[in-house]
Amino acid sequence: MLADGTRRFVLALGAALLAGCATRERPAEALSMRPAVARALVGELLPPNVADRAGWATDIVAAMTAMRIATSPQNVCATLAVTEQESGFRVDPAVPGLAAIAWRQIDQQAERAGVPQVLVRGALRLESPNGKSYSERIDRARTEKELSDIFEDFVGMVPMGRRLFAGWNPVRTGGPMQVSIDFAERHAADKPYPYPVDESIRREVFTRRGGMYFGIAHLLDYPASYDRPLYRFADFNAGHYASRNAALQNAISTLSGIPLTLDGDLVRHDSGRDDPGSTELAARVLAERLDMSPAAIRRDLELGASEALERSTLYERVFALADRLEGRALPRAVIPRITLKSPKITRKLTTQWFANRVDERYRRCLARVAAALA
Repeated sequence: MLADGTRRFVLALGAALLAGCATRERPAEALSMRPAVARALVGELLPPNVADRAGWATDIVAAMTAMRIATSPQNVCATLAVTEQESGFRVDPAVPGLAAIAWRQIDQQAERAGVPQVLVRGALRLESPNGKSYSERIDRARTEKELSDIFEDFVGMVPMGRRLFAGWNPVRTGGPMQVSIDFAERHAADKPYPYPVDESIRREVFTRRGGMYFGIAHLLDYPASYDRPLYRFADFNAGHYASRNAALQNAISTLSGIPLTLDGDLVRHDSGRDDPGSTELAARVLAERLDMSPAAIRRDLELGASEALERSTLYERVFALADRLEGRALPRAVIPRITLKSPKITRKLTTQWFANRVDERYRRCLARVAAALA
């Protein structure tokens, strides 16, 4: 059961939300619990086997407060659902077969850099700062933080390390929410990070406070007009606005009759290429009906990583025509059809699978809140 103070506040907040007060224009503070109440709620909702519950609650609430994200039961449950799915509330979870994965990545990077494998393996037999060779440390690595630290040492200490791995540490995600390190670095460049930085943002991701802060930022710190959190969960896996973009692809496909993969990628991202991809080519077929030039279509498609796409000429005209054609409003969000690919994944998984699994956890969490208020 929730403590009386927490129960009363959450009950009042729930009534306000049900009454329709939860609009996207409303200031975050108006829908937020006081920090002490929010921490108490998080402590109640964490899985029973989680150690240092107060520490987890503090880091979660502090992150939301710093970013002015509402500390509502919905946002708390969304955060807990993703964290449980990604790591089971382990700050630096072990990865099965990590050493074998690392060696494959090393060999692939050596081939891309045009360096003979024998030279790379030889360099990795050198002694690292902790007295063990880099090879030994790789063979013993069990977590992404351990592996990331090895590569950071290698880049900093060995000339060949800079040639091979400068800017290309193979560990791309980390922390209890398995957030992208590249995203964390970009977010910290745009908004002040509320803690002292231990050497680098990369290292912060592998702490509980940093991993939760940047994970919550990726999940909740962007405006989206979704009517279900399911689509934010899909975006957490596929990238911001991927669900909205997949819906636009669906509308373009409906109008043009051209089948499209609804993956949320509106323009090509191939290195060194700017020729149109399948979505752009299908949209160009509609150019006359949309009264838009190919350049204007491209310009609007390039807004796919921002909320601004929804105010673009392309978005408004495509949906207006598609809705009229179908005689109904087409969905404005569709879960992207993406098969997940990662050296860590050993079975066929999709963004649909991920989003549904997190949504199930989210609903169970909200049910616990409702039961505590009953």
